[in-house]
Amino acid sequence: MRNNSKKELTKQEEFMRRHRRHHHEIALWRALVFVLFLALWELSADLCWIDSFFFSSPSRVVLCLVKQIRTNSMLFHIGVTLFETIASFLLVLFFSLVMSTLLWCSTKLSEVLEPYLVVLNSLPKSALAPLFIVWLGTGAKTIIVAGISVALFGSVISFYTAFRQADSEKITLIYTLGGNRRDAFMKVVLPGSVPMLLSTAKVNIGLALVGVIIGEFLAARRGLGYLIIYGSQVFQLDMVITSIIILCVIALLFYKSVQVIEHQIRIRFKM
Repeated sequence: MRNNSKKELTKQEEFMRRHRRHHHEIALWRALVFVLFLALWELSADLCWIDSFFFSSPSRVVLCLVKQIRTNSMLFHIGVTLFETIASFLLVLFFSLVMSTLLWCSTKLSEVLEPYLVVLNSLPKSALAPLFIVWLGTGAKTIIVAGISVALFGSVISFYTAFRQADSEKITLIYTLGGNRRDAFMKVVLPGSVPMLLSTAKVNIGLALVGVIIGEFLAARRGLGYLIIYGSQVFQLDMVITSIIILCVIALLFYKSVQVIEHQIRIRFKM
């Protein structure tokens, strides 16, 4: 009996070692690909395979970033974009939960509104941005609304779909034991939908960032989107590419942050 337990423990330890080794190898390959890309980019600019004025280079990007940080302008624009994106993301989560809960509670309401949600989700959100400027003017309010508009309707559809796919047998059991619709939602529907809600949140944080940048393109005098438009207008392409790279880093950090939160929730609730 003890020998079998030791063998199972040894197999488990071996599996964990292989699992960690696999993740380390993947991380190493990712870092290697990134370093090779930067080296090829720099070499191409130095050897004039590409025009560094139009395509920049890693060294020019670093110099541009250092220059902008010394004047505090880059940090200011990054902070503005971060604030607007986080505000948009949190508001999308709040409104999505409220609206999808109402749709789940009322079958008639969901049947009436579902086609409109699908149409609004399919509508190019850049077409709405000029209307937001006319309605709300320029400023952070317009940018946040633009960020919300990109992610909201798809998020409501995803949340509502997750609620509808809850275990019907457990819901029936709640009603059999004397529970009401609120009990069914709080004890079965919402907990059972958490994995889907977290997966949707990982998508929403990226969509909120996209919406914020679209808004900054059209109605801002600050933020990374504004820097991209301004840099392209005055042909400071180093600034444009630096801002784009920073946006990539921000998107990655947002995704990893939500992923860490998802991992902690799964561990805590043993999902």
